[in-house]
Amino acid sequence: MLSADETYASLAGAWRLMFGKADGLRLLDLSADGFWNSFFAIVVAAPALIVGWVGIANEIGDPTAFAGRLGVLIRLATVDIGSWVLPLVVLALIAPRAGIGGRFVHYVVASNWTSAIIAWLMLPSALLRLFLPSSSDINSLVSLFLFALSMLLTWRMTNASIGKGAAVGTAVFVGMFIASLLVLFGLQALLGINMPDSTTG
Repeated sequence: MLSADETYASLAGAWRLMFGKADGLRLLDLSADGFWNSFFAIVVAAPALIVGWVGIANEIGDPTAFAGRLGVLIRLATVDIGSWVLPLVVLALIAPRAGIGGRFVHYVVASNWTSAIIAWLMLPSALLRLFLPSSSDINSLVSLFLFALSMLLTWRMTNASIGKGAAVGTAVFVGMFIASLLVLFGLQALLGINMPDSTTG
């Protein structure tokens, strides 16, 4: 487990990268240990993610059966963590062939910590889902705005961490986004999760 100072430095570095500041990499631990430790970001993101899972589970699970909602929550956790980690595994396989093998560790470490920040950024939408139906106009607008903002910040992080120009950075961003969607929808189908209308990720 990382110390509070190490976690703060990692989040601060990712935050700078999300605004296109390449010097944010200096705050990240890009060693082998730092690579594996960056997956601690999943733990950092967990409280915010759990709020979202609970909101969705309340909508699609049996509202009178705790066990039913708990089962849905576990499957939602599997989907989200799978769509976080599995695209990185795919990238590990293709990065050397795509000419970005030397930046793979930079990207994964930055991406993991960025994903933790994004999870907390999306928290207002998750909180709204607890009190308003997912089809609510307010919920939809907030979710859309936060999703668009998270995509912009993730794109900037990708460009800054890959460090090979906007064209290569954008290609990586688009490829990872598509891979995440494929994993997300694939796991949802595999685990029998039918998302409520107007509910995002």
